[in-house]
Amino acid sequence: MNQYNQYKTMLQKAADINYASAVLQWDQETYMPENGASMRARQLATLAGYAHELSTDKHLGVLLNELIGDVKLDGQQQANIRHSLKDYKQRAKYPAAFVEEMSLAISKAFNSWHEAKTKNDFKLFQPDLEKLVDLKLREADLLGYKEHPYDALLDQYEHGLTVAQIKPLFADVRNQLVDFVKQITPMKVDSSFMHLHYPKNEQWDFGMKLLADMGYDFKAGRQDMSSHPFTTNFNSHDVRVTTRIDENNLHEMIWSTIHEGGHALYEQGLLLENYGLPMGEAVSLGIHESQSRLWENNVGRSLNYWKHYYPIIQKIFTSQLGNVDLNTFYKAMNEVKPSFIRTNADELTYHFHIMIRFEIEVQLMEQKVKVSELPELWNALYKEYLGIDVPSVSQGVLQDVHWSHGSLGYFPTYSIGSFYAAQFFASAKKQIPGLENQLATGNYSELLQWLRTNIHVHGKLYSADELCNRITGESLNFKYFMDYAKEKYLGMK
Repeated sequence: MNQYNQYKTMLQKAADINYASAVLQWDQETYMPENGASMRARQLATLAGYAHELSTDKHLGVLLNELIGDVKLDGQQQANIRHSLKDYKQRAKYPAAFVEEMSLAISKAFNSWHEAKTKNDFKLFQPDLEKLVDLKLREADLLGYKEHPYDALLDQYEHGLTVAQIKPLFADVRNQLVDFVKQITPMKVDSSFMHLHYPKNEQWDFGMKLLADMGYDFKAGRQDMSSHPFTTNFNSHDVRVTTRIDENNLHEMIWSTIHEGGHALYEQGLLLENYGLPMGEAVSLGIHESQSRLWENNVGRSLNYWKHYYPIIQKIFTSQLGNVDLNTFYKAMNEVKPSFIRTNADELTYHFHIMIRFEIEVQLMEQKVKVSELPELWNALYKEYLGIDVPSVSQGVLQDVHWSHGSLGYFPTYSIGSFYAAQFFASAKKQIPGLENQLATGNYSELLQWLRTNIHVHGKLYSADELCNRITGESLNFKYFMDYAKEKYLGMK
């Protein structure tokens, strides 16, 4: 076996263990009985330890250092080696004991978060979150950083992203988006019909149709229910999504289903031949989020999309929607107003939710705020940015699952993803003749193929910035998001 094949075998063995862990985590959030929590935490910690041993094996390091200069490798193989060597050096900074400690802490934190949210009691989650924040501070020190400890965490989700880069970006959002939201609100929208009773089973069936029509392959995936919608993958032929249904809020199912479907299409579009290798992974969380946001907002919230689906959903929910015309439904789907829950927020004020989380995480990493103070800080920021009083910790600081996963540094990628989505969709409209007409007839095949060709199949061959330049001719530019917002909301009648 030549050296490259040895390298490939070692990475794929580590991937086998990581994806086995992912199956257990998926089960933990969907079907696992309550009493299974403690043993599941042990199982995940054990697997995390084995995966870490494989991915930090000294022989792998020797192989990577020898292969990094091998001119016989093709472009993709060289890219695999470059990424793997960078990852190897990063993982080597983690002691095995720390990896197992982190895995155990995350499993405990998820369960205590779930209980705390259910019982509306932050103190049930507080000790485990304090432990995770302490581990994240230690992790930043292990990884190293030049300017800010939070930079080390950001880099794990969006390579090269720093606090110094995000702060001006959110300043631009404030300067442009805040004023625009004030300009278009209050919107004269009757959305009361969205909160009538919509039976669960009928919602589920409609959501399954939306997923299938997008191009989601049910032979290579499935949908289930969870308290917080998510997408997970074990390979490109097994990509699973979850949704959330509120029988008195039609928004919940529609947006979580389309959003997670966008993520899943990316994972199903990665090449199976690159399983376990960097070329078989998404380039970054920002690009990943661009796929979910493109489908959810640029496609799913468009008038053309509902020209096709509104007659269908009207027939399903005749008593609720029979007397509501398309334009009224479209405006209700795009109503802009402050809200408590990030995942239910409109596509404009959504970015204020992200700013709040970013500011809190930065303060946690600067040790300027204690975990015990988070509910009070959270409520104060929601009052400042959104002008609303948070009614409970379940609807406030406990609403997101991310901190229980130890995912500090993740939230900024949501805003970045929305901005990438607007830029990509602007290019797609130029490059796909009649795209708007296709959306109005429920035909998404050409758009999906465009995304497959331009983004999905490349894995990590290009950086996020390189990918954006290849597709649009320039780096990420907030202008496209503002152009999209102005064209859409100023055009509403």
